[in-house]
Amino acid sequence: MAEAVCEVWFYHLERTALEKALPDLLEKTLAKGWKALVRTGDPAGLEQLDEWLWTWRDDSFLPHGLAGEVHASREPVLLTAETDNVNAADALFVIHRAEPGALDGYQRCVILFDGRDETALKEARRQWKAVKARGHPVSYWQENADKGWVKQA
Repeated sequence: MAEAVCEVWFYHLERTALEKALPDLLEKTLAKGWKALVRTGDPAGLEQLDEWLWTWRDDSFLPHGLAGEVHASREPVLLTAETDNVNAADALFVIHRAEPGALDGYQRCVILFDGRDETALKEARRQWKAVKARGHPVSYWQENADKGWVKQA
């Protein structure tokens, strides 16, 4: 039986900051019983990302760790700048213009980008073409003031 092809979802952030959108999506991922890998294109910002996820909301706990730590392979959410799927994640979250890389083994890849940043928009368009050319089903989600996230393509 052939392995399922990873779905790739593009989230065009316009109103919601990454600091709000990412934790919400990670909580939904964990609620599905999935593990998540967050890949950043900003390795210098990994410690800040780590701190931000510990403190993002007073009434919530988002269990996570950093790649390279002793128990990284057991983390439900792993933060990294590398391409390895150390924690056998089901979902890959790509932020700060990181490359998605090989998507084998993932159920879903979510690429979040700032719609107010022209460079980020260009990069997202390039990534869309690249993952689509590799045969992955792609979806484009954009914020709507009344309905929240709306699938546009």
